[in-house]
Amino acid sequence: MAGEMLPIDKAKFVAAKRAAEYIEDGMRVGLGTGSTAAWLVRCLGEQVRNDGLRIKGIPTSTRTAELAREVGIEIISLDEAKWLDITIDGADEFDGDLNLIKGGGGALLQEKIVATASDQMVVIADIGKEVESLGNFPLPIEVIPFGWQTTQALVEETLISMDVLGRQSSLRMNGDRSFITDEGNYILDLHLNRIGHPRQLAMVLNQMPGVVENGLFIDICDAVVIGYGDGRVEVRDINEGTVEQNKIDFVETDNLFSDLQE
Repeated sequence: MAGEMLPIDKAKFVAAKRAAEYIEDGMRVGLGTGSTAAWLVRCLGEQVRNDGLRIKGIPTSTRTAELAREVGIEIISLDEAKWLDITIDGADEFDGDLNLIKGGGGALLQEKIVATASDQMVVIADIGKEVESLGNFPLPIEVIPFGWQTTQALVEETLISMDVLGRQSSLRMNGDRSFITDEGNYILDLHLNRIGHPRQLAMVLNQMPGVVENGLFIDICDAVVIGYGDGRVEVRDINEGTVEQNKIDFVETDNLFSDLQE
């Protein structure tokens, strides 16, 4: 039950529930990947079943697609949708300009493609994801497996001229094997500690042979919905320049999400 949630789970739940208010009947909705985005998928599934909400979901990973089908959301491909009304996704970090680091779940490529094919991108996050400057969370970059160690060396060498505090990188693992993305690629996590110029870094990384995409989302997010452990929600809209605050009350029967608690 919601009353038994940890504060972090409450924060994710209220952010997702508030973000679900952006969704209207008939919309084509990009569905993000990760623990916070999973709460949104559950919320939308509940509306589909109980309120007759009709939407088409475009998932950003195979696991999001599986969850969406499980809760009753109709799934279509991005090629079928062509353009989306909105994408709602989580973030590993966000700053005051709503620039993001994403990719902790390994789906950054599909997430960025879907987000940039949308009229609007809304991020849902707990307050712990807000930072003064990006970089404390390792920056993921997706690289092709061929020559990945050469790509890694080139990236680390290039970081010498970038405004960052760290230059170490590591291959993401899944147990004793390399983590493999949905596209069959590897993930390098860059341990930068602080990124002074995210826009510049994003452009430089994507010019390197072997790098498919990076986890810096610059000028893509339109609004962030921030959840707090006590049920408070804050919505910051960078286009409107507005900040809205309210509180979502919990109901003891809100147990739909108990399987998502971590």
